[in-house]
Amino acid sequence: MTNSISVTSNVLRTPPGSPAGAVAHFAARLAFETDVSDVHADLEAGVSRLVVVDSRDDLAWRQGHLPGAVHLPRAEIGRRAAAVVPAGATVVTYCWGPGCNGATRAALEFAGLGYPVKEMLGGYEYWVREGFPVQTETGLVRRPADDLTAPVLGATCGC
Repeated sequence: MTNSISVTSNVLRTPPGSPAGAVAHFAARLAFETDVSDVHADLEAGVSRLVVVDSRDDLAWRQGHLPGAVHLPRAEIGRRAAAVVPAGATVVTYCWGPGCNGATRAALEFAGLGYPVKEMLGGYEYWVREGFPVQTETGLVRRPADDLTAPVLGATCGC
């Protein structure tokens, strides 16, 4: 005699969307989001017309920021964007990390001004955790990669 236990799936409580809907959803996410590894690779390669914007306040900026980023706190974007970001450039915004929506707010500000924009997922936190260099007032600093977020011995996760 077999016992059959009915198990309700938490994952499938809401059924997955159609494959066509998934394509549209994930393509839209990639159109508006990027990650720290891709931003790092583009900065290292010197990709033109890409401006990385740190939307944090002055104290956070001085604590450390991405090399090559420009500092434009969110509250100043409307007033200073045209002077800081060349026309036709694609903007990548970042703030502290996944627990902060400052980069989302900054991206919304840039989009409202007509700039093509992407938000860098993970923000400053994951940039640091993946072992990428940070510019401080005393120079470049690099912490070891966190093996929970990046391969310790490799340059990228290969995704």
